[in-house]
This record gives sequence, structure tokens and C-alpha cells, in this order.
Amino acid sequence: MTSDPASAMPPGPASAAVRILVCDDHAVVRAGLLALLDSAPDIEVVGEAGTGEEALALAGKLTPDVVLMDLQLGEGIDGVETTRRLTSAPGAAPHVLVLTTYDTDADITRAIEAGATGYLLKAERPEELFAAIHAAAGGRTTLSAPVAGRVMANLRKPPPTLTDRERDILAQLALGIGNRDIARALYISEATVKTHLRRVYDKLGVDTRAGAVAVAKERRLLP
Repeated sequence: MTSDPASAMPPGPASAAVRILVCDDHAVVRAGLLALLDSAPDIEVVGEAGTGEEALALAGKLTPDVVLMDLQLGEGIDGVETTRRLTSAPGAAPHVLVLTTYDTDADITRAIEAGATGYLLKAERPEELFAAIHAAAGGRTTLSAPVAGRVMANLRKPPPTLTDRERDILAQLALGIGNRDIARALYISEATVKTHLRRVYDKLGVDTRAGAVAVAKERRLLP
């Protein structure tokens, strides 16, 4: 259900339709989403984007109520960074509803910290997606059941115990410093840095540097 953003909205029930911008780097997935959303009379797709940069440009022109955002967008900025820029833009920023196949702790944490209003998995039923879109338009949080379960589990479990050296490593990671420079700053070998990194990853339940920093910030493990 596409429309000319310059055309006037007709009076009546149609004016209450939620305006959606779809961002996914797979053309086939976008086509499927557009066909699905077209079946909902109270949802209007005003545009589609294949990259984060394109989503930012279109959001500024089309002023959607909600941006349906994938996390992995191929080349260019990813869905998390796109979400951060969308939600921090001046003026009336759109709400962002993440729609992805990824449900790791790090992905969830990064998306929520970036300002995502909701986090939905692509395996959800269409009616759940429609309900989440309307919730997001109203600024209400919606999480897929598996995602909500992971969030609650993380809140309930005690924070990991890190050694002083592991905290030092984390602090360096948060500065965006590479392993070689971390080794120089802490007067240890690069191999030792890698050993500590593996232990930090294991304790935080992540497998990337960005994930480690995101989880550490969430659990207040960084100064």
C-alpha cells in the first residue's frame, strides 16, 4: 500500500493509518513485507529502503510514524546505528520497530540502547506484527516472547564477576582501541589481551567487541 507523500490525507478513518517505512537489505523480504502490510487497512507503507543511509534520507522526506528496521543491512551502517540516528534526529523522530531474525543478548541490548521502541522476530505471526506496529506508533514497547524472556532472564541473573584486568580490558574496548594498542597501554602481550577478551566474552555471553561493550554498559560494568 504505497502512496505519494505529497498527497493530502483524506478525512475519516484513513487518516488514522500508521505510516510505515520498511528498511531491509533483501529485496525479496521487502516485497513480502509490503504485500503483507498492504493487507492491513490501517497501515500505510510510505516508502522502502535497502540500506541504512537510504532509510535516513527517506525518513527525513516522508516523516513516517514507524520505521520497520532490520539489523543486518549489508554494506554501510547497520540497523542499530540507523536506529540511533533516526531516534536522535531533531524534530519529530519516528519510532523504530526492529524486525529481525537475530535474538542474541548483544543484538537486543544494542538495539534498545539505540532507541528502538520494539524488538520483533521475523517468525512472528502477521497479526502480532500488525499489533506491534500500532503499539510502536503509540510509543509502547513490544517484544517477541523469546526476546522478552531473554531480557527478563538477564535482569534476574547476578552480574558477572570480572577481574580488575578484565575491567581494564573492557574500559579499553569502550574507547575503540585495538588489541595491539590495548597491550601497549596495559603493558601486557597481545596474546594476553586475547586471552582476557575470550574470558570477558564468555562471562558476558557475547562474541563481539561491540556486544561486550553494550552488555557492559547495560550492566554498569564500565565507569
